[in-house]
Amino acid sequence: MKGNAQIVSALNELLAYELAAMDQYFIHSQMYLDWGLNKLYERIDHEFDDERGHATKLIERMLFLEGTPDMQTRTGFQVGEDVPSMLESDLRVEYEVDAKLREVIAVCEREGDFVTRGILVELLDDTEMDHAHWLEQQLKLIKMLGLSNYLQTQM
Repeated sequence: MKGNAQIVSALNELLAYELAAMDQYFIHSQMYLDWGLNKLYERIDHEFDDERGHATKLIERMLFLEGTPDMQTRTGFQVGEDVPSMLESDLRVEYEVDAKLREVIAVCEREGDFVTRGILVELLDDTEMDHAHWLEQQLKLIKMLGLSNYLQTQM
């Protein structure tokens, strides 16, 4: 089915954020594993899998619309150097994904593509309620407990 070029383009912009989030979660999960922070590793590895799933849904939809997914562009990728900067960077990219999702949902509404819109609403819920919320909690815990105590809980 030949899709709307504007929607395919917007999906590619969104894919660049999802791929960046996926790559960022991947490297951060491996860093946590290397540091012995197994609980953080498990959670961030789970987030990596979720982002891969998000990217897959976008790719599947673009292919259905006879578009070409851009697998090279990454928008927002930034590796942290320590646990707080890693969590902050992950939260930043989730906020960026959230904003881009809302933008692309509006494009879908304007262009009348409610199937794509439905897919994106599911991704938005996952981004807001699961990913961003959990990251916000972790950063609050660091402030409440102090970094040393927080890190002990993550081993």
